[in-house]
Parts: sequence; C-alpha cells; structure tokens
Amino acid sequence: MPQYKAPVRDFQFILNDYLKLDQYKSIDGFADAGEGLMTPVLEAAGQMCEEVLFPLNQKGDRQGLRYDNGKVILPDGFKEAYKTYVEGGWPSFTCDPAYGGQGLPEVLNMPLMEMVCSANLSFGLTPGLSHGAYNAIMLHASDALKQKYLPKLVSGHWSGVMCLTEPQAGTDLGLIRTKAEPNEDGSYAITGTKIFISSGEQDATENILHLILARLPGAPTGTKGISLFLASKFLVGDDGTLGERNKLGCSGIEHKMGLHASPTCVIQYDGAKAWLVGEPHKGMRAMFTMMNAARLYVGVQGLGIAEVAYQNALAYAKDRLQSRAITGTKLPNKPADPIIVHADVRRMILTMQAFSEGCRALALEVALKNDLVHRHPDAEVRKEADDFVQLLTPVVKSYLTDGGFEMANLAVQVHGGYGYIGEYGVEQYVRDARITMIYEGTNGIQALDLVGRKLPVGAGRYLRAFFHPMDAFITKYRNDPAMAEFTKPLYIHMGYLQKATLWIAMQGIAKPDDAAGGAVEYQRMFALVALAYVWARQAQVAQEKLAAGGDKEFYGAKIATARFYMQKILPQTISLLASLTAGSKSIMEAPL
Repeated sequence: MPQYKAPVRDFQFILNDYLKLDQYKSIDGFADAGEGLMTPVLEAAGQMCEEVLFPLNQKGDRQGLRYDNGKVILPDGFKEAYKTYVEGGWPSFTCDPAYGGQGLPEVLNMPLMEMVCSANLSFGLTPGLSHGAYNAIMLHASDALKQKYLPKLVSGHWSGVMCLTEPQAGTDLGLIRTKAEPNEDGSYAITGTKIFISSGEQDATENILHLILARLPGAPTGTKGISLFLASKFLVGDDGTLGERNKLGCSGIEHKMGLHASPTCVIQYDGAKAWLVGEPHKGMRAMFTMMNAARLYVGVQGLGIAEVAYQNALAYAKDRLQSRAITGTKLPNKPADPIIVHADVRRMILTMQAFSEGCRALALEVALKNDLVHRHPDAEVRKEADDFVQLLTPVVKSYLTDGGFEMANLAVQVHGGYGYIGEYGVEQYVRDARITMIYEGTNGIQALDLVGRKLPVGAGRYLRAFFHPMDAFITKYRNDPAMAEFTKPLYIHMGYLQKATLWIAMQGIAKPDDAAGGAVEYQRMFALVALAYVWARQAQVAQEKLAAGGDKEFYGAKIATARFYMQKILPQTISLLASLTAGSKSIMEAPL
C-alpha cells in the first residue's frame, strides 16, 4: 500500500531559513505569516491531506466517475472530502478579506497546493482551478460581478473552471468559434462547445462558474477578437440566491489514461446567459491572468507527484531485500540486503530527493516574488519581482511537470515488477502525472514562450532579474572554502547557460528554426542552472545552521543532497548545450 507524509519540516526550512519570510512582515498580508501561524497551518494542512485526501486516492482511481444524463457523480468519499476542505477554510486562504478571504500571501498557499496534489491530484484540480478563476475575476471583472460571485467562490461553496479549448482549437485559441450574442439586459448569450474542461461538472459544489472565451459579433479574427465571459451553472439572483439552471450542460466525460477521479468534460452552451469580464476583445489578456497562475499551479502538481513518488520509493528501497551489496554483506542476519545499498537504486532515490527539495524551494520563491508583485509598496521592487515571475513561469511549469513524470517513472523502477502493478500505487503516479506536461500549454509551448517572448523583452531585461542575483551570490562566496564545491560548478554552468542564451538570441533572428529547435533544450538548461542556484543557497544556509548548532541530520542531508545535485545532475547542461548549438538542420531537413 502506498504512503504519504506531508514534508512540513522542509516547508519550514524553506519559508523560515531560505526565503526568510520574517523580513517581509511590514508588507500587507505577511504580518500574520510568521512562525506562530505558519507551523500550525502547515501541520493542519498536512494532517488533512494525509488523513482525508490520501486514503481516497487509490480508491478514486479504481472506482472512477459516473456519468448520468448530464450529471457527474464523483467517487465515494470525494464529496465529503471537499466539504471537509471547505469547512477548514482552505479555499479562502489567500483571497481578499473584502470577499471573505483570509488575505494571506500566495507563498503560504503553495505548500497547501503541493500537499493536496501529493495526496490526491484528482481532488486537487477543483480547488486549484477555482483559485485561478478567483484571480481572473478579481483582477478583471467589474465590482458588480465581484460582489455577486466572489464570496461564494472564495468560501469554496462554488467552484470555477476555465473554458478555452474547442475541438478545432487547442493551443491556437485564435481558431475558437464559440459565439456571444448581446442581450437587451446587458448580458450575453453564449453558444458553442468547449472540450477538456476539468471539473466542468461535478456534484461537490453548489454551483460552478464558467470563464469562457468567445467571440462577439463582428469581432476581429484571431486572438485579437476574443472576449472573456462569466456564466454560472445556475443563474444567480441579485440577493445571491441560486435560480434556474442556465442553458449549459455536460454532454459527456472523457475516458483517460489517468486522473480517473477528476471529470474532464465536454460542455455545451446553448444560449447560456453570461456577463462580459473586462473589455471587449481583450479576453486573452484576462485569461492569461488565470493561465499564468494555473501554470505555476500545474508545476506544483508535478512536484506533488514527485514528492509522493520519492517517499514511496525510499520506503520500499529500505524494506525490500534483494541481493547483497557488492562491497560485502551489510545485514548478515537477513537473507539479503535491502536494495537501498545498491548504487543505482541510491542514484535514483537521490535524484528524486534532489528534484523534490530543489523544486519546492524554486516554486515557493516564484510564489513569493508573485506576492511582491501585488503587495510590495516599492514600484521598483514590484517590477523586478514581476520580471522574475514572467521569466520563471514557463520554466517552473515545464521542468516540474517533466520531472514529476520522470520521478514517478523512477519510483516504478525502484519498485521493480511490483511498481508495475496497482497494489503499491506508484503506477498511478505515472498515469496521473502525464497530463501535467500537456495541459495549460504543452511543455514545448512553454519553451517557445521562454525563448520567443520572454528573452527578447527589453533587450533581455527579464534575464537580469535572474542572472544578477546569482552572480552576486557567487561573488560573495567565491573565496569561502566551504562553499567552493557549490559556487564553482554554479559559476561554470551559469556560463554555459549564458552562452546558450546568446546563441538562442542570435539564431532567433538569423534562423528562427534554430531557436525553436533548441527551445526545449534551452528551457531544461535554464531549469538545471536555476536549481543549482537554489541548491547552492540551501547549502549555504544549512552550513550556517550547522555552525550555530542546528539539527545535524537535517542540515547535513541538505548539504549532501546539494553535493549530489552539483556532481550528478547539473552536468547535464553540457550535453544540452552541445545538442542545442548543433542547430535545426537535421530536424527540419529530415524526410518525414
């Protein structure tokens, strides 16, 4: 049977020691985010995930969903688990107090999201999408729409979904055909079909808010003619009460590789009553608010899968007896040694540990920067933080989801034949993780976004928010003997990334296919160096804590994992650079 334990101690380390949240106490929302609240919140969230959500994960995967004439019935226990989630106040965690939220920073929401996704990713999609819907409505809707729809969304009694994809329009949203016809009362009638709508219909919430991309009459072609609309499953009265069913419904659910307990719906709109969100023809700008938040959240989905896969691989490797260590018997009183003694098994588990702990710190740092974008009083700080978030969002989405799938596969490998069968649970993680590399923009699209949109901004302005602090860190600790094993490889591989960046920039102008053909490799290089920077800083903090008499086991493990990352994972940048700079000729001229 699989197991899961919330990594509360690591969250504490990252939030308190690595990110040093105490320094932001004067910023709105952070005053209550100190140790006194943080630890109880993390512990309570961890307990809820371990005891309520995790036991439903395998059961939900096996039972699946039931579709009955437009209704979707979740697996046994899911509706009750969602009620527990709402009663705990988790949906309102980081929302505006004006609408019933608790006003806490997003950096404290990310640990909750990771733990939920580790415990039960199918369950996690509904609150995750609702939070994205909240962001879009909060930033772009009129005050009247906010007052009418946000309180119930913030409380979790209603959920939210985004409705983009159509049968003929996936990545290329300029091809959408859904129409919005104006009504006399200022609303719009939405007609069309949307597919792949996660949680588009379910029986856990009283109401579902649909954020829909559609075209107004006479709208320009392409993405410049798309507007964003809000439609409610049930019409909502001026007093907030639910009325009759809107003219929208679920005509079917998909049968999928994974996420069997999360409904992926086909939604039909037959003149559904909706309201414009933001300005006409500016829907993509509003939707990207939701999508960018969703991309960070999807990255955390990959991280959540990686963490639970790592925990189960480690536990199995310590228990499974198989063969003797090649250096001699370790447990003479046993018929064989545990497989944790074998070098290749250790390599796989350390890879998983380095990924999970490094990506956790990276994701929380991006979340913190996003908080600074919206909360810091200094405009220059907000701008620099936004540059960082814009640059790292495609990196986090792609690398954490690629890695989540890879780590789940490593967990299967560690389990051997038992990993391939359902009893131990890790094969489900492979199936569930696979979609994260596809939805909210495939990882190839993320790579094109990085090299085609993010790098050129302001002649590389975004890059300065990344490279300058890293360079300053290397300079600060260059002459520290204890840090040499971390700063030296970081300096070398940062140089490789800078070389790749220059090559991409030059080829993007001269030979666009070269930049496009190397985009995925460049994106992975970027992630590897970003994590090297994270690990070097974690090692430095751990050394300080050890010198002050801190927990030798915990901080010693941090330093050891950082050392493994620098020696065994970071060197992948060398082969990626060689492949990237080989150009695209062999790709584009091959006969296919």
